[in-house]
Amino acid sequence: MELGLTTFAERHAVGDRPAPSAGERLREVIEEAVATERVGLDVYGVGEHHRADFAASAPAVVLAAIAGRTERIQLTSAVSVLSSDDPVRLYQQFATLDLISNGRAELMAGRGSFTESFPLFGQDLSDYDELFEEKLALLLHIRADEPVTWSGRFRPALHDTVVYPRTDRPLPVWIAVGGSPESVARAGLLGLPLAIAIIGGQPARFRPLVDLYHRALEQGGHEPQPIAVHAHGYLADTDEEAVADFYEPYAAAMSGLGRERGWGPMSRAQFEALRSPEGSLFVGTPDRVAEKIADIRDTLGLDRFMLHPSVGTLPHDKILRSIELLGEKVAPQVR
Repeated sequence: MELGLTTFAERHAVGDRPAPSAGERLREVIEEAVATERVGLDVYGVGEHHRADFAASAPAVVLAAIAGRTERIQLTSAVSVLSSDDPVRLYQQFATLDLISNGRAELMAGRGSFTESFPLFGQDLSDYDELFEEKLALLLHIRADEPVTWSGRFRPALHDTVVYPRTDRPLPVWIAVGGSPESVARAGLLGLPLAIAIIGGQPARFRPLVDLYHRALEQGGHEPQPIAVHAHGYLADTDEEAVADFYEPYAAAMSGLGRERGWGPMSRAQFEALRSPEGSLFVGTPDRVAEKIADIRDTLGLDRFMLHPSVGTLPHDKILRSIELLGEKVAPQVR
């Protein structure tokens, strides 16, 4: 099973600690990715957002900088908002990353939980589903090693066009979902790997979606494909230290998001429920987190688990210590 980390390059102010600048946070992300490889983990992902509290609006650029500092680790978007992007340009960016990194690039395509990119790039949210379906079809057509003749609603047509550069292998494309059965079924019918974001509730409740994915793979005539989970979490040497470090930044970030989306503020009781053995937060000692990862792996049949520690912006040295514990303590137990 592969283990790794993801980030959105969050830059929240916490208490009297100001938010880092975008440049400072991006440089920290590169160092955190280097540390992820150094401790023997398998994958590092950078997500796309277009707002003041996230610095990573161009994941391929950040991942290219990481590629220049690493040799082995897989480099993925987590995710790329395909619905508001141009599939031609997105393919070119990640094909270039794949060549630079000697075959380590992946593209996780999602519809977009945050929607700031839609007006930014002139897309209508009323076309939310149609945009993703059409652009995914074009992206998959482009990555096939043949000229593309295509027309659709949302970009100019292509006529017997080969999109360059070409990669030495088919560029891996995952479908990233937040829990939509339609999205899960689409991934299975297309024979694409599935990444599930589990950021609340109980992970065991996602088992019906995994079963749906397997049925869709079979219906589409495809071989089994990898399944990944992305979840929030943080490690420290003791449970008390982990909670003391993580709770305030996490609660502030989630409560701020809740104000935008109509949720209530994050309470300590909710946090503790999420941190329980059945919950979706992976916060605590290496032993505690390893047990939860092994449990979700067995429950959902996972091939990859990606921990997201920077939900609220923690000090850089704290994140580096969490990465160290994940690689040196958790990974050997899980494996």
